[in-house]
Amino acid sequence: MIKKVTVKTLKKYKDTNEKFSMLTSYDYSTAKYIDEAGIDVILVGDSAAMVVLGYENTNNIGIDEMALFTKAVSTGAKRALIVADMAFMSFTDISEGLKNAGRLIKSGANAVKIEGCSDYILELVKRCTELGIPVMAHLGFTPQSQNVLGGFVIQSKNFEATLNLLEQAKKLEQAGAFAVVLEMVPEESAKFVTENLNIPTVSCGGGRYCTGQVVVVDDMLGKFSDFKPKFVRRYGDLKSYITDCATKYHNDIKSGSFPSDEEVYHLTDDEAKQLNIHCNALQLH
Repeated sequence: MIKKVTVKTLKKYKDTNEKFSMLTSYDYSTAKYIDEAGIDVILVGDSAAMVVLGYENTNNIGIDEMALFTKAVSTGAKRALIVADMAFMSFTDISEGLKNAGRLIKSGANAVKIEGCSDYILELVKRCTELGIPVMAHLGFTPQSQNVLGGFVIQSKNFEATLNLLEQAKKLEQAGAFAVVLEMVPEESAKFVTENLNIPTVSCGGGRYCTGQVVVVDDMLGKFSDFKPKFVRRYGDLKSYITDCATKYHNDIKSGSFPSDEEVYHLTDDEAKQLNIHCNALQLH
């Protein structure tokens, strides 16, 4: 029996100063493999907009696509806690937010992730939690607000901003969030917030002192090559591997070496003989 990672598991990690791992995934096979590798949390991230669908930013993906990716991931992963991003503009009011959060849970997510900390977001987090939908919060750089923030900009870069970050995190904790992602903030700021919260924090470019770490799986594997964030360590070079394999496949087709005799199906000798007789008869006519 596989022991499922839950929100309580992450809280235990926080309480015992144990780290946990988190990666994004958007499809069945990737989710299956990273789950088998022991990854604790799988985020069905709206980053799929860029690394899977080729959109310019995360704001272009919708709830329909997020639900589809969530279903695929939940089919592949059995142990990891599955968290799904609430797509941009999928929670413009409380009613719509609850409906779409519920849709992601019905698609197989164990929790949803919501960016921001406005009074409205706090109320949505509270209502989701009351209805049995765990919420992972997201502070610091929030990609869905990049047009307001002025692009991919590091957040909480001074003392006052760090205090504000902690205040926001505490409000989200009180509203019921079980964890909070800290994206693109100075390590010292993330450490300060982590040490003053009862819930786990997840670093996405927030340094070494958060409870968990998350990166985009396509970045980590070296598959997405349009750019590489500073905080990503590449553990592979899938771009080169995929290109090399595709080139070999292409060349083998051009040369006629693929498929080989071992890679095709054959009629029995008798059936082949009858077919040849029939072909010869047709040619006579």
